Parts: sequence; C-alpha cells; structure tokens
Amino acid sequence: MVEGSSGSTVPRRQLGRYLRDLRNRARLTVRAAARKLEWSEAKMWRIETGQTSLRSHDVETMCKVYGAPNDLTEALMGLAKETKAKGWWHAYGDVIPEGFDLFIGLEEAASAIDWYENELVPGLLQDMNYARVIMGTHNPDEADDEIERRVHLRTARQGLLTRTTEPATFNVGLSEAVLRRPVGGHSVMAGQLKHMLDVGELPNVTIRVVPFSAGLHLGVMSGPFGILRFPLNSDGSESEPPTVYADGYTGDLYLDKPHEVAQYNNVFESIWSTALNDEASRRLISEMVGSYGRD
Repeated sequence: MVEGSSGSTVPRRQLGRYLRDLRNRARLTVRAAARKLEWSEAKMWRIETGQTSLRSHDVETMCKVYGAPNDLTEALMGLAKETKAKGWWHAYGDVIPEGFDLFIGLEEAASAIDWYENELVPGLLQDMNYARVIMGTHNPDEADDEIERRVHLRTARQGLLTRTTEPATFNVGLSEAVLRRPVGGHSVMAGQLKHMLDVGELPNVTIRVVPFSAGLHLGVMSGPFGILRFPLNSDGSESEPPTVYADGYTGDLYLDKPHEVAQYNNVFESIWSTALNDEASRRLISEMVGSYGRD
C-alpha cells in the first residue's frame, strides 16, 4: 500500500478537490505551491487526487498559503479528521496491491456500477475457486496463506451487492470470450458460471454478454473499465462525481472529468445495446455451464 493512504476514500477525494480549487484560486501552480509548502510535487498530486489522508495541521498550513478564510479553513480541518476513518478492508492492508485501497473505498461507497470486461470475470462476480486461480497466477511467489487472504478480500468486496441497506446496482457487460476462456480448467469454469447465474438473479444485478457475432464494437477498442456512481444528496445533486476506473497491469487509471466520464458512458451504452438481452445472456451462460460439464 502507498504510505499514508489509509483512511476513508470519499472524504479524502472531497478534501483534495477543495484544496485544489483553493490553490487554483490563489493562482498557484502545483510546483509553486509545493515550493511554498516545502513538499514534493508528487505529494501535492497525491493530496489533490485523494490518494492520501492529511493531518489537520497540514490542512491549516495549506489554507494559510492559499489565503483561505477562517471558516473554510476550520471546515476543511474537520474534513481532514474524517479522512482518518478506516473501512473494513484495511484489515487486509498487507495484501492490498499498492494504491488499490483507493478503488476499494470508492467501490464500497458507490450506489451504481457499470462494468465491462473482455477477458476475465469481474471481481464482484468471481467465486472463490476462480479467484484463487487468478490470484495464484498473478502472484506466483506468494505463499498459500497470502493467496487465501487475497481471495477472501475479493469475496468480501462482493458484500456491497447484498448489503441490507441500499445494495449497489451492478450492470455488467461481458465479452463472450470471458465465458469461453477455461480459467483453472473446466470444473472451475463450470462452478464459476453457475455462481454468475446465481448472482445474476439478484434484483440489482444485470449481466449481458456481447457475442462474437457482434463483430467489432467499442468495447474491443476501450478494453475493460468500470463507471462508479455515488448516492445523490437530498437536493438531488451528486455527492461525488462519477468516476471511471481502468485496471492496468502496471497501474490504475481514474478519470472523473465530465467529458471523460461522458465518453465512457457512451462506450458502455453502445456495448449494452450491442449485447444479448438479459434472457439470451442467461441462456448462453447456462449453455456454457453444460459445455464445461460435458468435457
């Protein structure tokens, strides 16, 4: 994990945006602000993107440099205290990949997630056997007990789909290749696809498959990604801007600028309309379960 990255994700991101806006109003570049604060530009970037929590004293110092009024300074110092709150996933801190706690916090806070995958079953739909194969392949030098902790972290994340209070809506678009790639062998795949059918029966989960017969579509160009949306405030405004997440082999990408989110919304809507409908998707998945069972 990134040093100092513990704490609640949403308050960290909110605080980072407020501080970035104050810096911009003060007409200071990141480099100029970093020089005044005697910090690195990398630290400034982590703060403004919600990658790290802050002490109230540091927030007060930044606000003085930016010329913020006293009442706003006090409010932001209070928000800094909220960034120290830890979520359940921090019990797995030793096996969370560097920086991934940011994503888990956003995922946990999300009210709706649109997800597209073209190679592997998404983490929120993986059963333990499938997840164990993925984790073992990605971390070949890890001991068995460490792999098990990673598997349990992944399955624990799935609780957001079944939580009693406002479970997240999950719309998943899958390339047919996901169904046909025998990860872990045919027995593991049969169990995984049965699990996917079970989860797909939840009223807040919809799974659609993009068949090979669809040919070239926007998902082929975009690669896998997720769009996370967050609960609305009482006045109907967004509590957090929608965020696009793309999981890269060497690093994760987060996008929340309106034009970026709009572009990925268009891609997902195109994928969704290209995919088989709900019933046809379930039928194809069921057929694949039978295929793996026969082989």
